[in-house]
Amino acid sequence: MTETVASPHAGAVDGAGIGRLPSVVASGWNRAAVETKMFFREKDAVIFTFSFPIILLVIFGSIFQGELDGHITVAQLYTAGLIGAGVMSASFQNLGVGIAVDRDDGTLKRLAGTPMPRSAYFVGKILSVLALSVLEVAILLAVGVVMYDLNLPSAPGTWITFAWVFVLGITASSLLGIAVSSLPRSSKSATAVISMPFVVLQFISGVFIPFTVLPEWLMRIASFFPLRWMCQGFRSVFLGEAGASLELAKSYELGRVALVLGAWTVGGLVLCLTTFRWKGRRDG
Repeated sequence: MTETVASPHAGAVDGAGIGRLPSVVASGWNRAAVETKMFFREKDAVIFTFSFPIILLVIFGSIFQGELDGHITVAQLYTAGLIGAGVMSASFQNLGVGIAVDRDDGTLKRLAGTPMPRSAYFVGKILSVLALSVLEVAILLAVGVVMYDLNLPSAPGTWITFAWVFVLGITASSLLGIAVSSLPRSSKSATAVISMPFVVLQFISGVFIPFTVLPEWLMRIASFFPLRWMCQGFRSVFLGEAGASLELAKSYELGRVALVLGAWTVGGLVLCLTTFRWKGRRDG
């Protein structure tokens, strides 16, 4: 019978003295801690990530005042939409740009040559994104409640809806961010290449402009991508039944929200598996 002895550096050591590598979960958790620390050391990235949606909420909430049908204020509508945009920003945009930079400066190549399981890198990235997204949503909710009288739901079922929309949304967005990280030719172009489609999606997905006032061809384009459905799911949580009349189908269509986000999760995983590169273009 052999005994397992813990090692602070190389994981466990079996009775034959052979070191065993840490599990994917343990390695991913450690990587998440590293990624989160690195993010908060970049002061400009921290300020932009957390302040940008808050600034937009304050600006739009101050300019467009008044009530819509069902005694819903415009500020409440923007809060729900910006939560969806904030989640996608923390996952899709941050991951896409961050991984492109890691690839260009050789970080991915070096990590691929270490004993760390490759999957631990992605586990760490996604766990870090999850923590940042939770923090961003909490800040936006606090601003919405304090400044714009956002009504937080009291029914447990509504929070369950929030949870699955959040989880499916962040999973799909994270996988798409990993996949799109292969598009930029270098780290210098990563921000422009990845941010541009995300900005466009915000304008046509009901974040800044009510979805129902868009031309039909823009509605069709937006309905193909996950952000429109994330925003619609979050509106169901924070605007309640009164807000359903503002939707295109006069319903939140939560079944379709789950279907589209689930499909993008599967599609994003397929794209990651088929397109992800550990080396930069100049590395061959």
